[in-house]
Amino acid sequence: MVAVPHSGLRILDPIITTAHIVRNHGYMVYDTLLSLDSTFTPRPQMAEYVISEDRLTYTFTLRDGLKWHDGAPVTAEDCVASLKRWGARDTSGQVMFDKTASLVATDDKTITLTLKEPFPFVLDVLAKPSSVVPFMMPKRIAETPADTAITEHIGSGPFKFVEAEYQPGVKSVYDKFEEYVPRSEPPDWLSGGKVVKVDRVEWVSMPDAQTAMNAIQSGEVDYVEAPSVDLLPLVEGNDELTVKLLAKLGSQTMGRMNFLHAPFDNPKIRKAAMMAMNQKDVLDALIGNPDYYTVCGAMMGCDTPLASETGAETLIGKGDVEGAKALLKEAGYDGTPVVILQPTDVVTVKAQPVVAAAALRAAGFTVDLQAMDWQTVVTRRASQKPTSEGGWDMFFTNWIVPEIMTPLNNPMLNGRGTKGFFGWPEDAKLEELRASYVKATTPEEQKKVAGEIQAHAMETVNYIPLGQYKLPSVWRNELSGLLEAPVPVFWNIEKQE
Repeated sequence: MVAVPHSGLRILDPIITTAHIVRNHGYMVYDTLLSLDSTFTPRPQMAEYVISEDRLTYTFTLRDGLKWHDGAPVTAEDCVASLKRWGARDTSGQVMFDKTASLVATDDKTITLTLKEPFPFVLDVLAKPSSVVPFMMPKRIAETPADTAITEHIGSGPFKFVEAEYQPGVKSVYDKFEEYVPRSEPPDWLSGGKVVKVDRVEWVSMPDAQTAMNAIQSGEVDYVEAPSVDLLPLVEGNDELTVKLLAKLGSQTMGRMNFLHAPFDNPKIRKAAMMAMNQKDVLDALIGNPDYYTVCGAMMGCDTPLASETGAETLIGKGDVEGAKALLKEAGYDGTPVVILQPTDVVTVKAQPVVAAAALRAAGFTVDLQAMDWQTVVTRRASQKPTSEGGWDMFFTNWIVPEIMTPLNNPMLNGRGTKGFFGWPEDAKLEELRASYVKATTPEEQKKVAGEIQAHAMETVNYIPLGQYKLPSVWRNELSGLLEAPVPVFWNIEKQE
């Protein structure tokens, strides 16, 4: 089958970046110890588990038949090395390893995690569905430093990456891994049996939304992951096509500033930038049709157990440009240009920088809007250099709601400075609050702490939540078996010739 993903694929290491296209690539090639079902319950995937009575020891036993794509058996040592590399990068993994006394392979099939103190989120963290996913890799690959991209792409997942046909940003090819042994349970979200029913999947990049719509209608491609909402009327009446929402929880879009350099190292200037913006302008430009978006200032997602809109009043209203002007003057802003990274080739991140640039200019900022493709954004946002040396001041991105719905998993709510997500806020108070959330023993206590985190993060402008949206996918009716899941998956799909 031929699919049009939301972006071209240029980076192949799903641990070194949080880019969703790289995560999607990861699900093709790699597998996980645990996975999440549609009730948010962690389920065994590569391994079964047992928890000691004192809840300090977790023992994972690899199931039979697991092989790497090069034919070697998957071992516990491989998985230990993979978890350690992942834990150095992932927000929730960092917290888990803070609580870890040891992680060892006690034999070829057994992984033993021993905690210093109870950490009730171990299974949830290991089953997290997205960014950064704890994918398993062979030990020789997983021993690559966590800040260095891997150069070999061997997994144990349901598909093999065909490196000989890879054209960065243009085409990626995956063959069915004939020796993959799926679980016996039916698929449910990301859990259960990953039964591959097609021999080959090709991802073909089509940055132009109209081109993708033409291709799905003509039969040139079988599936379009993220069509432009304004083009959906072209395909909704076509009885050869299905238009359906597969990721029903949707995504949040947001802006992130660079805390390391002027002008956004100044909290008042960050606050002025947030005051200049409002969600409706962004969502109207990004999505257009209000049936597909929601104005909501909750950093941890709308209609989630921890939702709070504290501090988002101007964002969910009309903004406050005059207030932003006054605060900018009070902060002593000197006209330092704000470099905004503007991707031009991905439907879901094209509009936000343009709308934000107009809002910031209206408030008195000098803005340098720099156009590039999304994969260049993904690469450049990792730079901690000043803008004069190729750095940046602001970029925009999206997270699926399951990625951001708790302060433990939300990659943006990380106050560990340069060890955290791009933008790198160093915020001891935020880390204290996250530790309090981990220690909370009831849903009521967790919600209270989450509300305090929302208030603090909005006050410091950790990031700017710009609302939620949902995008259906489009596929030809020759395809069947597409699964509802928070990320696009290609197992269980059949194609009628």
